[in-house]
Amino acid sequence: MPYKIAKEAEPQFTLLLVATLLSIALWVISWYFPVFGYIVYPIQLFATFVHEGGHVLATVLTGNSVQSLTVSPDTSGAVWSQSAGWFSQLLISSSGYLGTTAFGALLLAWMRFGYSSRIALFASAGFVGVMTIVFGLFAPFWNFLSTVTLGSVAFTVVSGLAITGILAAIGFFANAKWVNFSVAFLAVQCLLNAMFSLVTLLVITTTTGGHSDAVNMATATGIPSLVWVLVWFGVSILMISIGLRVYAVGKNRKATDSVFED
Repeated sequence: MPYKIAKEAEPQFTLLLVATLLSIALWVISWYFPVFGYIVYPIQLFATFVHEGGHVLATVLTGNSVQSLTVSPDTSGAVWSQSAGWFSQLLISSSGYLGTTAFGALLLAWMRFGYSSRIALFASAGFVGVMTIVFGLFAPFWNFLSTVTLGSVAFTVVSGLAITGILAAIGFFANAKWVNFSVAFLAVQCLLNAMFSLVTLLVITTTTGGHSDAVNMATATGIPSLVWVLVWFGVSILMISIGLRVYAVGKNRKATDSVFED
């Protein structure tokens, strides 16, 4: 039976469409007028924290140790960790790009099933806060700044705490419509950032051979880095497709509360 946009999902679909169009417009405008890039700059830093946080979670869950997490002013990031075995390396290297995609898709599912957008913002703020304090501040000093500089730690901590504060403030003080829009906007930005980052990785892999997560995977498994980039593209597209289907389509589903309500 063919699927279509569920009647009860039309408000969610409208909200997602507006957030997507605005996100794309801001990205395109910032290419021609860089000053507009400052509007999405905090969101790009947020996506970087999610990306690097994915590496951290995979490292911890596989029983390995994290030496530092840093985010740079150019919105790049790095996690220094110690891992053993190709399976751990597979999970750790893949968890950055796929983790960002999964985070965006989970936000879509969270909203679709009517859970509180304020809780989503508080959870996002808490995630960035924990990554900042535990792995961006304490871990580097615990390891005597062996992998990072004091300046990189300072920027990571300041930007991480700023993003944590912004997300928490929106969750506390904004009205329901703006809270819901903020979550949809975050979801779209995470998904766009994941795809654009993979495009950048594809260019790096095919033209420069510079260091990257794909190179780490090639070193650990012997499978060419280009193959890993294409695998991550395929898995990301699959996750996005599932997230969009859960968010906006269905058949004979029980009606849920409008996304414009708390």
